[in-house]
Parts: sequence; structure tokens; C-alpha cells
Amino acid sequence: MAGGWSRDGAVQDQIDDTVSDAVRSARARMPVGEGLEHCEDCGEKIPPRRRKALPGVRTCVTCQGQRDKAIVHTHINRRGSKDSQLR
Repeated sequence: MAGGWSRDGAVQDQIDDTVSDAVRSARARMPVGEGLEHCEDCGEKIPPRRRKALPGVRTCVTCQGQRDKAIVHTHINRRGSKDSQLR
């Protein structure tokens, strides 16, 4: 189902692009390489269970939470505004 002047399947293409962007962004933030025994931010020991669950982990839970808060998400509106579709 297309809306306005868009072709059939355009809405699904927008959804697919949004999901692909989110997956690509999450993969870019994944730890890579050898994990650390001590947090690279605060120096606290990283629990063995965390290191086993997340191979390549470099920060403790507290410091990772602070890093996650600092991530700026860009919300791209691929649909356009309703006003622009009505003109």
C-alpha cells in the first residue's frame, strides 16, 4: 500500500531502511577484540560473568551505562510531514 505520490512498497522500504540503520549503528558500537579484566574508564575489576557474556567487553556496567547515556540518536523522519504530502 502506497500513500500519496509514492510507489507501491515505498512504506516497507522506509521501514527496512530504518531497521538496517539501527542494526548497523548497534554493530558499530559492539566491542571488538580482546576483553579487559579491569574497566578502561574507572579501573574497577570487570566480573568474570560479564566478560563471559560479552566477549571483548572493555568497561564495567556503571561506566558502560554512562557511555550509553552519552549516545546521541538521530531520528530521521523518512516519511515526511503530512502537510508536504497534501500540497
